[in-house]
Amino acid sequence: MAWNTARTRQLLLDAAIDEFAEYGPEAARLDRIAATAGVNKERIYQYFGNKEQLFGAVLSWSLERLAEAVPLEGPLAANLPEYAGRVFDYHREHPQFIRLLYWEGLHRGGDPIAAREERAKRYADKLAALAAAQKKGAVPSEFAPGELLYAVIALAGWWYATPPLAQMIMGDDVENARETLVRVVAKLVS
Repeated sequence: MAWNTARTRQLLLDAAIDEFAEYGPEAARLDRIAATAGVNKERIYQYFGNKEQLFGAVLSWSLERLAEAVPLEGPLAANLPEYAGRVFDYHREHPQFIRLLYWEGLHRGGDPIAAREERAKRYADKLAALAAAQKKGAVPSEFAPGELLYAVIALAGWWYATPPLAQMIMGDDVENARETLVRVVAKLVS
Protein backbone atom coordinates (compact mmCIF):
# COMPACT_ATOMS: atom_id res chain seq x y z
CA MET A 1 0.00 0.00 0.00
CA ALA A 2 1.39 3.43 -0.98
CA TRP A 3 1.88 6.03 1.75
CA ASN A 4 -0.26 9.15 1.34
CA THR A 5 2.23 11.87 2.31
CA ALA A 6 -0.16 14.81 1.77
CA ARG A 7 -2.87 13.19 3.88
CA THR A 8 -0.41 12.34 6.65
CA ARG A 9 0.97 15.90 6.69
CA GLN A 10 -2.58 17.25 6.90
CA LEU A 11 -3.53 14.91 9.74
CA LEU A 12 -0.46 16.05 11.65
CA LEU A 13 -1.17 19.74 10.98
CA ASP A 14 -4.78 19.40 12.11
CA ALA A 15 -3.74 17.64 15.31
CA ALA A 16 -0.91 20.12 15.91
CA ILE A 17 -3.20 23.13 15.56
CA ASP A 18 -5.40 21.89 18.38
CA GLU A 19 -2.44 20.79 20.53
CA PHE A 20 -0.54 24.07 20.17
CA ALA A 21 -3.71 26.15 20.63
CA GLU A 22 -4.52 24.27 23.84
CA TYR A 23 -1.07 23.97 25.42
CA GLY A 24 1.19 26.46 23.65
CA PRO A 25 4.49 25.70 21.96
CA GLU A 26 6.32 24.88 25.19
CA ALA A 27 3.84 22.42 26.71
CA ALA A 28 2.59 20.87 23.47
CA ARG A 29 3.58 17.23 23.16
CA LEU A 30 4.61 15.63 19.90
CA ASP A 31 3.45 12.23 21.13
CA ARG A 32 -0.08 13.60 21.69
CA ILE A 33 -0.05 15.18 18.22
CA ALA A 34 1.00 11.88 16.65
CA ALA A 35 -1.57 9.91 18.64
CA THR A 36 -4.38 12.32 17.75
CA ALA A 37 -3.37 12.15 14.08
CA GLY A 38 -3.08 8.39 14.23
CA VAL A 39 0.42 8.65 12.78
CA ASN A 40 3.83 7.46 13.92
CA LYS A 41 5.64 10.26 15.79
CA GLU A 42 8.67 9.85 13.51
CA ARG A 43 6.62 11.29 10.64
CA ILE A 44 6.58 14.65 12.46
CA TYR A 45 10.36 14.79 12.33
CA GLN A 46 10.39 13.56 8.73
CA TYR A 47 7.86 16.13 7.46
CA PHE A 48 8.42 19.11 9.73
CA GLY A 49 11.69 18.72 11.60
CA ASN A 50 11.48 19.57 15.28
CA LYS A 51 8.66 20.95 17.44
CA GLU A 52 9.67 24.56 16.74
CA GLN A 53 9.52 23.96 13.00
CA LEU A 54 6.16 22.23 13.37
CA PHE A 55 4.86 25.25 15.28
CA GLY A 56 6.06 27.52 12.46
CA ALA A 57 4.32 25.28 9.91
CA VAL A 58 1.12 25.41 11.97
CA LEU A 59 1.22 29.21 12.11
CA SER A 60 1.87 29.46 8.37
CA TRP A 61 -0.83 26.98 7.48
CA SER A 62 -3.34 28.66 9.81
CA LEU A 63 -2.61 32.06 8.27
CA GLU A 64 -2.99 30.55 4.81
CA ARG A 65 -6.41 29.15 5.76
CA LEU A 66 -7.51 32.58 6.99
CA ALA A 67 -6.17 34.27 3.85
CA GLU A 68 -8.05 31.81 1.64
CA ALA A 69 -11.27 32.08 3.64
CA VAL A 70 -11.18 35.89 3.88
CA PRO A 71 -9.00 37.28 1.11
CA LEU A 72 -8.19 40.96 1.27
CA GLU A 73 -8.19 41.86 -2.39
CA GLY A 74 -10.19 43.78 -4.95
CA PRO A 75 -13.61 44.91 -3.69
CA LEU A 76 -13.03 43.61 -0.16
CA ALA A 77 -9.86 45.72 0.17
CA ALA A 78 -12.06 48.73 -0.54
CA ASN A 79 -14.58 47.62 2.11
CA LEU A 80 -12.61 47.24 5.34
CA PRO A 81 -15.73 47.11 7.55
CA GLU A 82 -16.95 44.05 5.63
CA TYR A 83 -13.47 42.51 5.76
CA ALA A 84 -13.37 43.04 9.55
CA GLY A 85 -16.77 41.37 9.91
CA ARG A 86 -15.63 38.38 7.88
CA VAL A 87 -12.42 38.06 9.90
CA PHE A 88 -14.56 38.19 13.06
CA ASP A 89 -16.74 35.39 11.64
CA TYR A 90 -13.67 33.34 10.77
CA HIS A 91 -12.32 33.64 14.32
CA ARG A 92 -15.69 32.61 15.71
CA GLU A 93 -15.49 29.39 13.69
CA HIS A 94 -11.72 28.87 14.14
CA PRO A 95 -10.65 30.30 17.52
CA GLN A 96 -7.39 28.35 17.44
CA PHE A 97 -5.61 30.90 15.23
CA ILE A 98 -5.91 33.72 17.77
CA ARG A 99 -4.75 31.38 20.52
CA LEU A 100 -1.74 30.34 18.42
CA LEU A 101 -0.76 33.97 17.91
CA TYR A 102 -1.06 34.69 21.61
CA TRP A 103 0.98 31.63 22.54
CA GLU A 104 3.62 32.76 20.07
CA GLY A 105 3.73 36.21 21.66
CA LEU A 106 3.80 34.86 25.19
CA HIS A 107 6.52 32.30 24.63
CA ARG A 108 8.61 33.81 21.89
CA GLY A 109 8.67 37.49 22.77
CA GLY A 110 11.73 38.91 21.03
CA ASP A 111 12.94 35.55 19.66
CA PRO A 112 13.06 35.04 15.91
CA ILE A 113 9.60 34.71 14.37
CA ALA A 114 8.67 31.21 13.26
CA ALA A 115 8.29 30.95 9.45
CA ARG A 116 8.67 34.73 9.23
CA GLU A 117 9.21 35.00 5.46
CA GLU A 118 6.27 32.77 4.58
CA ARG A 119 3.93 34.56 6.94
CA ALA A 120 5.17 38.05 6.03
CA LYS A 121 4.37 37.33 2.37
CA ARG A 122 0.69 36.83 3.26
CA TYR A 123 0.59 40.18 5.02
CA ALA A 124 2.53 41.88 2.22
CA ASP A 125 -0.19 40.82 -0.22
CA LYS A 126 -2.84 42.36 2.03
CA LEU A 127 -0.85 45.57 2.39
CA ALA A 128 -0.49 45.82 -1.38
CA ALA A 129 -4.26 45.38 -1.80
CA LEU A 130 -4.93 48.13 0.76
CA ALA A 131 -2.40 50.44 -0.89
CA ALA A 132 -4.11 49.87 -4.25
CA ALA A 133 -7.52 50.64 -2.69
CA GLN A 134 -6.07 53.83 -1.21
CA LYS A 135 -4.59 54.82 -4.56
CA LYS A 136 -8.04 54.44 -6.15
CA GLY A 137 -9.56 56.56 -3.38
CA ALA A 138 -11.70 53.71 -2.06
CA VAL A 139 -9.93 53.76 1.33
CA PRO A 140 -8.77 56.98 2.99
CA SER A 141 -5.01 57.59 3.04
CA GLU A 142 -4.96 59.15 6.51
CA PHE A 143 -3.35 55.95 7.82
CA ALA A 144 -0.66 53.86 6.14
CA PRO A 145 -1.83 50.44 4.90
CA GLY A 146 0.08 48.72 7.72
CA GLU A 147 -1.56 50.88 10.36
CA LEU A 148 -5.02 50.13 8.98
CA LEU A 149 -4.44 46.42 8.59
CA TYR A 150 -3.00 46.04 12.07
CA ALA A 151 -5.88 47.98 13.60
CA VAL A 152 -8.51 45.90 11.79
CA ILE A 153 -6.79 42.62 12.69
CA ALA A 154 -6.51 43.68 16.32
CA LEU A 155 -10.12 44.82 16.53
CA ALA A 156 -11.49 41.70 14.85
CA GLY A 157 -9.41 39.26 16.86
CA TRP A 158 -9.50 40.83 20.30
CA TRP A 159 -13.08 39.67 20.85
CA TYR A 160 -11.81 36.08 20.77
CA ALA A 161 -8.49 36.75 22.47
CA THR A 162 -10.20 37.90 25.66
CA PRO A 163 -13.71 36.39 25.68
CA PRO A 164 -14.38 37.09 29.39
CA LEU A 165 -13.48 40.76 28.96
CA ALA A 166 -15.66 41.01 25.85
CA GLN A 167 -18.59 39.43 27.72
CA MET A 168 -18.21 41.72 30.73
CA ILE A 169 -18.10 44.83 28.58
CA MET A 170 -20.30 43.89 25.61
CA GLY A 171 -22.54 41.16 27.02
CA ASP A 172 -23.17 37.76 25.48
CA ASP A 173 -24.59 38.96 22.18
CA VAL A 174 -21.92 38.00 19.64
CA GLU A 175 -23.94 39.37 16.73
CA ASN A 176 -24.07 42.75 18.41
CA ALA A 177 -20.31 42.53 18.87
CA ARG A 178 -19.88 41.88 15.14
CA GLU A 179 -22.13 44.82 14.24
CA THR A 180 -20.19 47.03 16.64
CA LEU A 181 -16.90 45.97 15.09
CA VAL A 182 -18.16 46.75 11.59
CA ARG A 183 -19.39 50.18 12.73
CA VAL A 184 -16.08 50.97 14.47
CA VAL A 185 -14.03 50.02 11.39
CA ALA A 186 -16.43 52.00 9.15
CA LYS A 187 -15.81 55.05 11.36
CA LEU A 188 -12.07 54.42 11.27
CA VAL A 189 -12.00 54.57 7.47
CA SER A 190 -14.62 57.29 6.95
